[in-house]
Amino acid sequence: MAPVLLDRAFARFITAGRLEIHYPDGDRRVHVGRDGPQAAMRIADGATVRALLLNPALKVGEAYMAGTLQPVGCTLYDLLHVLMLNVMASAPAGERVLAPLRHMGRRWLHYNTRRRARRNVAHHYDLDSRLYRHFLDEDMQYSCGYFPTGTETLAQAQAAKKHHLAAKLHLVRPGLGVLDVGCGWGGMALTLARDYGAVVTGITLSHEQLLVARRRAREAGLEHRVRFELMDYRAVAPRQYDRIISIGMFEHVGVAHYPTFFAAMREALRPDGVMVLHSIGRVEGPGVTNPWIARHIFPGGYSPAVSEAVAAVEKAGLWLTDCEIWRLHYARTIAHWRSRFASQRVPVARLYGERFCRMFEFYLVVSELAFRVQGHLNFQLQLTRDIGAVPLARDYMLGRHAPAAPSAMAGPWESPRYAAALRI
Repeated sequence: MAPVLLDRAFARFITAGRLEIHYPDGDRRVHVGRDGPQAAMRIADGATVRALLLNPALKVGEAYMAGTLQPVGCTLYDLLHVLMLNVMASAPAGERVLAPLRHMGRRWLHYNTRRRARRNVAHHYDLDSRLYRHFLDEDMQYSCGYFPTGTETLAQAQAAKKHHLAAKLHLVRPGLGVLDVGCGWGGMALTLARDYGAVVTGITLSHEQLLVARRRAREAGLEHRVRFELMDYRAVAPRQYDRIISIGMFEHVGVAHYPTFFAAMREALRPDGVMVLHSIGRVEGPGVTNPWIARHIFPGGYSPAVSEAVAAVEKAGLWLTDCEIWRLHYARTIAHWRSRFASQRVPVARLYGERFCRMFEFYLVVSELAFRVQGHLNFQLQLTRDIGAVPLARDYMLGRHAPAAPSAMAGPWESPRYAAALRI
């Protein structure tokens, strides 16, 4: 009975593209909607049939990890393209029941206390750093690159991202104190110190990232300008900074803690300071995290609607002085990561095994498709405490129109790295 019910569900679900399904008993069914992508899949056993019927958003990924759901004559990307495109039009029957329940419990699911936040970060970011070196760029930027023309390499796009965000910080002179909230492996902090003369404090909850970042600072000879600390954003006070940058960290804060986050950032920002926040978001308004992503990749994670972030900014008494939306930049970034991961699959399997590789492949594919067909985006908010903290016009954010370099040091717009990032 379960295969019959699942096939009926697929018949209603597929309204775009073509999906061919090979059932455990050898039966083959084809469902066709309007013009769109095509794919086929094989379901290995009855347990997987029942799981897909009851909880597809979680079980598709888990079945792929277990090898009981496999693409047939196509790639995993092809298969998930069909499935995720149709989710946007009509959620599967099981999801119509579970999704409202997840939404009701999302404040608890994202209730990231200090202890819980440390545990969540360790789950993903305390993996062996060799894993990330296998698919990230040399600077280990694990966030959206910037592709102004679409032809940039991954390294060029990540360099362009860093300098684009640095321009929004309005670093008018060397020696400004910068707080990097969620500093990762230190790439942005080192760039701000080396190319802009900033004095940077990077904070992270990942022990593995902390070790790598500190080693990179030593190797670059920048220990006098950059320090990295194992610290929660709620523990920054009473220190204050001229500038605050946060890239790809806000997704780990949790809806219930947005007021706390922005209140902490306001307190850490000097009265004439500038903050720039870069985050994944969603176009359709408040939602929930995919349950497979929440269980296997980013526990406690959530990509907010811009409206949710802005509402918390307003309550914190901060000025939203600029907002920029990036649409397909992250899709392009992840496409690079997928290709690089595939080319390094053997050494990754030696580190963590075949099941992990399948999990990570699934993660990268669903993440890319979330930006291509499911309304995910990146947003950047520039925030200040004072109405006059930044110029009236945003021309200063455009690297080609940067002001003359301060006499104390060569401006970043004169550095070879910056010129290369803008050579588009």
